[in-house]
Amino acid sequence: MNIKCVIVNDNKNDKKRIEFLLNQNNHIDLYGSFTNNLEAIDNINKMKPDVVFLDITGFEIIEKITLAQKPLFIFINNNDKFAQKAFDYCVFDHILSPYKDTRFQQTIDKIVNHFRKEELLNLQSNLNDILSIVKNTANIENRKINIKSGNKIFFIDISTIKYISASGYYVEIYTTDDKKHLLRESLLSIMRRLNSNKFIRIHRSTIINKDYIEEIIASNYGEIDVKISSIKKLLRVSKGYKKEFQEEMGVK
Repeated sequence: MNIKCVIVNDNKNDKKRIEFLLNQNNHIDLYGSFTNNLEAIDNINKMKPDVVFLDITGFEIIEKITLAQKPLFIFINNNDKFAQKAFDYCVFDHILSPYKDTRFQQTIDKIVNHFRKEELLNLQSNLNDILSIVKNTANIENRKINIKSGNKIFFIDISTIKYISASGYYVEIYTTDDKKHLLRESLLSIMRRLNSNKFIRIHRSTIINKDYIEEIIASNYGEIDVKISSIKKLLRVSKGYKKEFQEEMGVK
């Protein structure tokens, strides 16, 4: 497991200490260390790290990061008044300075456990998807699925679905008529209902229709993004689904 981290701290001594502590952990890869917020924002949007360590000015960075999949944010500062504000921003952890190495390691342990759980969820999801396909091998291409909206039930031709994204307890279905359909259902459940080899899961929160893939973009950091036709934002292929996606699409 390699967890990509970035540090943003305008105090050089604090930044060096965090760098030192991160480099003691085998699961952590330090991808960048910045003192300037604007430079940090630009690089975070490009690097797409898993975790960002921030100082007291970090709220501006959180607000200006444009990534669809936000990293985990860890605040480190010497003012406990900012702790509540930090958690209002849904940060993963807040470390109050001065702190001991053991306190920092507690945060690292929490981060590692978080991503281990994600890997297990991805594995379980992959197994469930495989079982679902094995149990039902009937060819149901070019059929429709029903969507309930209020007191109405309407039908969507699955061939018109470009991609599906999980959003809390809901899924958002994006179709060729530029509409977004909101449905209270799990991503795994909707994948089973589609039961079509046109669709592939690329992330624990994303399913795409292979027919609408316009480009596959590989970054310098070994990551893959997918460009869906007529969709501006790129969709990230997560580590857990990367190998399956590459094999399915015949790319490396």
